[in-house]
Order: sequence, then C-alpha cells, then structure tokens
Amino acid sequence: MQAADFDTAFQPAYGEAVPLADGVWRVTCNNPSPFTFTGTNSYIVGGGDSVAVIDPGPLDEAHFSALMRALQGRSVSHIFVSHTHRDHSPLSARLKAETGAQTVAEGPHRAARRLHEGEINPFAESSDTDFMPDITLADGETITGDGWALSAVHTPGHTANHAAFALEGTGILFSADHVMAWATTIVAPPDGSMRDFLASVEKLLLRHDRIYFPGHGGPVVDPPAFLRGLRTHRRMRERAVLERVKAGDERIADMVKVIYASTDPRLHGAAGLSVLAHLEDLVERGQVWTEGAPSLIGRYWAE
Repeated sequence: MQAADFDTAFQPAYGEAVPLADGVWRVTCNNPSPFTFTGTNSYIVGGGDSVAVIDPGPLDEAHFSALMRALQGRSVSHIFVSHTHRDHSPLSARLKAETGAQTVAEGPHRAARRLHEGEINPFAESSDTDFMPDITLADGETITGDGWALSAVHTPGHTANHAAFALEGTGILFSADHVMAWATTIVAPPDGSMRDFLASVEKLLLRHDRIYFPGHGGPVVDPPAFLRGLRTHRRMRERAVLERVKAGDERIADMVKVIYASTDPRLHGAAGLSVLAHLEDLVERGQVWTEGAPSLIGRYWAE
C-alpha cells in the first residue's frame, strides 16, 4: 500500500476568479500560513443570475472585495460553510449583510468530545463560535438554486461539524479541509477526532466523485487513489505512534521529535495534537494505556 502523494505545486491567483468548471469559480484569499498553505479557497457556484458561495473565508477586506468583483452583480442566495474555523467562516456574516443570502452549514461550532477536567482547548482561538447558520443541513440533504444543487456530505474529523458539499450531476465535491492535495488535514482534539476522520475517509471511498476542490491548495484529481493513500498515511502514523510508545517514549513531546523530525518545527505543536488524536483512538481500542483521560501531558505505555 502506498501513502498519499501530496502535491504542493499549486499557484494561487489572489484576487482573481479562476474558472474551474462550468459554473464554478475559485477565489483564493491571500492568507498563507503553515496551516492554510497558500490561503483559503472560496468558491462561487452557479451559471445563472443567482449563485452560491462556499466558504467565504476570514475577515479580510481584500478578499471580500475580490469576491464582490467576482460576483459581477449577480445575487447570492446561499452561503455554504464547511466548518467553523476562522479561515473559513467569519466573512459569511459580512457577505450575508451585503447580499441577503442565507447561511448553510452542518451546525454551529462544537468539540468532538467534552473537555476533560482542567483541559484547555488549544484551538479555541481559531474557532468561530459566533457563527450560527440560518439553515442546518442534514447529511445527504440538498439545497437547490438557480441551475445548481448542492448536497451535504458530513465528514467529521477535522472538526465535529465539518461537511463537504457535492455539486449534483457533476462529480464535483467541495472537500474543504477534510481532503486536500497538498497535505493531510490536522486532527486536533478536542475539536477533532481521529476515529471520526478515518470513518469519513471510508465514507468518501464509497462515493464516486471525479474531482475534489478543497479548502486550501489545488484539486484532488483522482479521489479514490488519494483517499486510499491518505488512509495508508494515517495508518502509518498510527503505527509510528504505537512503535514509539513500545520503544519507551512516554510523552507526546518525545514522540513528536522522532516521528516529525523532518517537519517544520512551527507545526510541532499541531503534530503533538495529531499524535494525541491517534493516542485517544489507540487507548479506546485497548492498544495503549494511560492514567486517566488521554492528554498532551499524560504518560503512555504499551506491551
């Protein structure tokens, strides 16, 4: 089995509406970072006078202006939000005020599990807890607009409320941060869940989408092959975590130094959360032990 072959060659066209398919445009926000790659992708969907916008992005004046230029006077009936991280959802409030559109999402922000006693959510500041959708979309539920229909595909893992959106009749899936060509997504407890993430990967493998347009970076052009590689990548990470515990590494920080030795040190904090996500799953499955609930500062052991 082969791990995912990541593609980092994507070149953004900041401020421009890039046509991707009939009735689909991408506008990339100029907010690059180790977590957002080249920036957040917003999408405009629909070939008629009324369109939908997917993931308006962060509170960024230049990006808002770029979206309004790209709309070219067309009305916006719905604003779809894949999940409530601050690089995806906050601009929806301003776009709603400007256009009168209704916001659509799986639901407001929530953690994948309750916080343990004394635990602090390390991603609390990056979560948009103010967002409240006008329409909550159940898994498989469809909203139809002017020449377009978008269906929700719930894909928890990166966040508990993460959803992808399928453009019916096209084979296009807007995969947001669940599946991206440039890297595997961050799964950080308590907001994220590795078990949920892997279940969502299996769920997408049962579909027949031909291309993914993600929240960051370029398209995933062979979804089945990429998903299988992504699954292998995560299982390899899981084995690496288990091997480090069996080798005597009791602390997550020690595991990260070895497993992520070639990773940008700026991402080691996020890597530690990913290791925690794997450990939560391994503890639940009885392959690793810890005292109390799994945590970033806990001690772990295995036979």
